[in-house]
Amino acid sequence: MGAPLYGAVLLFLVLSAATAEVVPEQQQKQPALPSSPSAAGGAGNSNSSTVGVNSNSVLVALLDSHYTELAELVEKALLLQSLEDAVGRGNVTIFAPRNEALERDLDPEFRAFLLEPRNLRSLQRLLLFHVLPSRLHSASGAWPAAGAASTARMTLSGEHLELSADADSTMLVGAAAVTKPDAVVRPDGVIHGIERLLVPRSVQEDFNRRRSLAAISAVLPTGAPEVDPRTHRLKKPAPPVPVGAPPVLPVWDAMAPGPSIAPAPAPGPNSGKAHFDGHSQVKDFIQTLVLYGGYNELADILVNLTSLATEMGRLVSEGYVLTVLAPNDEAMARLTTDQLSEPGSPENILYYHMVPEYQTEESMYNAVRRFGTVRYDTLRLPQKVTAREADGSVKFGHGEGSAYLFDPDIYTDGRISVQGIDAVLFPPVDDTAKTGGGGSSAGAAPARKAPAVTGTAKSKLRRGRLLEGACQMMGFLGRRSRFTSCQ
Repeated sequence: MGAPLYGAVLLFLVLSAATAEVVPEQQQKQPALPSSPSAAGGAGNSNSSTVGVNSNSVLVALLDSHYTELAELVEKALLLQSLEDAVGRGNVTIFAPRNEALERDLDPEFRAFLLEPRNLRSLQRLLLFHVLPSRLHSASGAWPAAGAASTARMTLSGEHLELSADADSTMLVGAAAVTKPDAVVRPDGVIHGIERLLVPRSVQEDFNRRRSLAAISAVLPTGAPEVDPRTHRLKKPAPPVPVGAPPVLPVWDAMAPGPSIAPAPAPGPNSGKAHFDGHSQVKDFIQTLVLYGGYNELADILVNLTSLATEMGRLVSEGYVLTVLAPNDEAMARLTTDQLSEPGSPENILYYHMVPEYQTEESMYNAVRRFGTVRYDTLRLPQKVTAREADGSVKFGHGEGSAYLFDPDIYTDGRISVQGIDAVLFPPVDDTAKTGGGGSSAGAAPARKAPAVTGTAKSKLRRGRLLEGACQMMGFLGRRSRFTSCQ
């Protein structure tokens, strides 16, 4: 029973193959369907595409012909589906430029413009400008005779293409001559070979506009963002200077930074001409902070605390030099209300960031590399700020209250030096001041708070502790009554 079943299946496969071979031959023998609205409406879109695109279609002939450059452009422009739909609706005429016209004769700049992804619409309009939604043979009388007026034909791009003939009866398409008329003839279309590429006016205007815009509004190249190896954060570039705004530093200051780069000498008696204009220099220093960017909080404090700015100007006028360790805006924003609530806290904080020496990044880094740890005097006597070398830079302070040299040499004029740091510095606080003398930790909550105890009171407090310990030692030795300080 298995043999008859196998024979029936084999007979069915043979009949199916024979039917599949006969149907294409019958379709090839049938005449082309008319492109009437009724015929188009009776058949669906899928049926129209199937009838228009087959192995004998003009699109397949274009892809397999000698016009390979044009076929590649059609594929890059994603126009295969649009051309299939056009072929399915009726016959088409394609004007194909020769490969040499697209390889060597085409302007390289214009070719690069067409191949840019953002100019895909321009490339599509250019290629559709070479396709007519009708069938035009060379002998069909579509081209006018020599000397006759040209005729306009609508292309798939929506623009008109002029057909004419010259004195030698050579067929012209626009400004290009037809070198191979009727190069490929298929039931659904015809391909004519032309000598050059046809460029519609809209694509030419897009190219001219893009080239003019690139020549006029050239954008300077920007490098990759820089990451600070210490903080692992992006370095903020300087804000752009508006058009017409004054430069960050006056040109005169850049050309003539001052009478002398060395620290200015103190003025002698009865020599008023030796005084420097310290107030103007402090004003320039504050203006530089504002224009540099990132130090607006410090500049605002200096402007509001007129007594502090006046004191700095007076010191510079008398011949002193200053190095300001300037915390940036992020560091100033981390200050708490408790740290700024006590009277005189802003002044004390800024006085601790002012060193009565002229130091630059190079001089401070060389010092910490040579001596390891350097202690600089500050205007908040007798407190000192400690500097050491860390991670290839200068680190100020201790532990969590430390700060790195973040923006070196913001302002240097020989008398005032501004070095940007990334944290606010506070002088170290003794354990007795933190615990209030009773061992309680309630007073140690604001660890970086500006101490309210002055330098004189702290020295007396240390002296009293030492005398108490000495008197106890003398009591053990039986000599305590000899010292009046132990009575």
